[in-house]
Amino acid sequence: MGKLSFLKQKKFYINLLMIILLSFIILWLTLKLLNIYTRHDKVYELPDFTGMTTEEVEKTYGKEYNFILIDSVYSKTEAPGTIVQQDPLAKSKVKQGRNIYYIIVAKTPEKTSMPNLKNLSLRQALVLLESNGLQVEGLKYVDHFARNAICEQRYENSIIKPGTEIVKGSKIMLYVGLGPDQQKTQLPSLYGVSAEEVQHILNMAGLNLGNEVFTDSDSIQYMKVYKMDPPFSKGAVNPGTYVNVWYHSNKQFDFDKERNNLLHEDSLKYAEEHTSLIDSASTVNDTIASDIEENYEDDF
Repeated sequence: MGKLSFLKQKKFYINLLMIILLSFIILWLTLKLLNIYTRHDKVYELPDFTGMTTEEVEKTYGKEYNFILIDSVYSKTEAPGTIVQQDPLAKSKVKQGRNIYYIIVAKTPEKTSMPNLKNLSLRQALVLLESNGLQVEGLKYVDHFARNAICEQRYENSIIKPGTEIVKGSKIMLYVGLGPDQQKTQLPSLYGVSAEEVQHILNMAGLNLGNEVFTDSDSIQYMKVYKMDPPFSKGAVNPGTYVNVWYHSNKQFDFDKERNNLLHEDSLKYAEEHTSLIDSASTVNDTIASDIEENYEDDF
């Protein structure tokens, strides 16, 4: 009998068919169990947990989500022990069992010492504030001979002395010098910058963060700037200008594609605005070329 004689046997094809059927069954079961395990296509709209206590969310939603406390902040307006911030944000689409990170209002505020920012440069002051756990309420520019030097530091509209005990997370208003020439400041490009970095970048440039608009309902970590006002194309603005920003989630918005579109539109706009200059330059170049050609012919 030949080596391939088994191909003529009916038993071989029956076994082959059984193997194929069994493989399909195993594959189907695997995919089915995987969908059940990952809860494929089963998403829920996340409730707003702000104002609730840890005990309340655990009792009401403990079976649906896994709650993780990451920090606490002091607030004069919110009740101690209640949630003030959650990640992902309310109304985000999530799967059951998702980790929900939240921040609560501290029952006893943590304090820090107010540093002496006077006469420091704006950049030095911002770094020092951050290292002491304090935030910038805003920048107010005033007449002063030293540009971007800190002239005054205020907390709740009153001058705060260095060394004063203050609650961590408190916001400090900085009065900054305009300098003798009172020059304008260049707008930074915020396109694609994360929501967590926007205020720091603006403050470093001598500007203030204005209104923030979140177009998508998603976790703050995915939010990036796609629009700013005044726009980056404006160039320079007065120091202390408030810049409004709009955010998209990078999971729902293609920032790279949109950036390329914007660059293309800017190129076309530049070409249209400078068509007359380009045409004039071409005419001048043609005239120069003609003169050179005539001179070349005269030489021979």
